[in-house]
Amino acid sequence: MKHKSAKKVKTAKISDSELCKTVKQKADVRDVRIVSPSNVETAAWVRLKCRFGCEGYGQCLVCPPYTPTPRQMREVLDSYTRGILIHFTPEAHVKATVAELEREFFLRGAWKAFALGAGPCDFCKTCKVDEQWCRHARRARPSMEACGIDVFSTVKKAGFPIEVVKSTRQCPNFYGLILID
Repeated sequence: MKHKSAKKVKTAKISDSELCKTVKQKADVRDVRIVSPSNVETAAWVRLKCRFGCEGYGQCLVCPPYTPTPRQMREVLDSYTRGILIHFTPEAHVKATVAELEREFFLRGAWKAFALGAGPCDFCKTCKVDEQWCRHARRARPSMEACGIDVFSTVKKAGFPIEVVKSTRQCPNFYGLILID
């Protein structure tokens, strides 16, 4: 018995300009760029910075060791054709905004859309790590760095500003990434 060839199913193609326009409508967005996932840098050392430098390590389901490794993230990145790199204002709630945009793009037919935020999750005071479930699974997203993405190299490649914050008087730059086809 011969198997019929499966028809290729296309995701709804949202144009780059439509993506950028939608993202720029958010109040806390400074700028946006369409990037190739191949230009998103991953490195094993990034998770070391989480483990030995962040109090969130192991305390939250969207932080290591519960997030994809850099190698796994590279495989994920390689299964996408585009990414939307978003530069946020310091006041922005990056995780909430990227999750909201991910959902909007999903509802417009881009079912593979997946968002990555910045920094540790702050939706709950304490995470149910021991129970392995998230009370805010619809909004909580891992940060880029939690998945082994070298944010500094990635945003520099895209032409965005970023520098090491050396004092509390300096204003940091915050970024999010939405993978989309």
